[in-house]
Amino acid sequence: MTHLLTLTSQLRLVGLALVGMGLLHVVLPRVLDWPGDLGGSSLLTRQVSYAHLFFIGLTCVLLGALPLAFAGELLSGAPLPTALLCGQTLFWGLRWAMEFAYFSPRLWRGHRLRTAGHIGLSVLWTWVTAVFVLATVRVVG
Repeated sequence: MTHLLTLTSQLRLVGLALVGMGLLHVVLPRVLDWPGDLGGSSLLTRQVSYAHLFFIGLTCVLLGALPLAFAGELLSGAPLPTALLCGQTLFWGLRWAMEFAYFSPRLWRGHRLRTAGHIGLSVLWTWVTAVFVLATVRVVG
């Protein structure tokens, strides 16, 4: 069990979670009722929304694949893996900040499912960011 607490294992678990998050984007439009919300918008807005959703999902999968497949290499201290860790730390740190600084509480307060989603995502982004920060500190510090 203590094996799961190692930084290498945590990086792999974060990678797995990010791949899962990316794959979740396949059903996200239905969960968020995008067909209903975007039905009255222009074709351009609908297509841009779905294209961005696809690329965000793909980005999650690709950024998750790195620590999932190369956790040991990311902790090697070599220049390229260190740069990748710094990039991931910045990227996911900004995503963490967006959860609190950008998304209005009006979107989730009073709605059980959305409140659970907000809490779950807050925990997820905190964990993901913390693992990347710890990994970056280990190789840079």
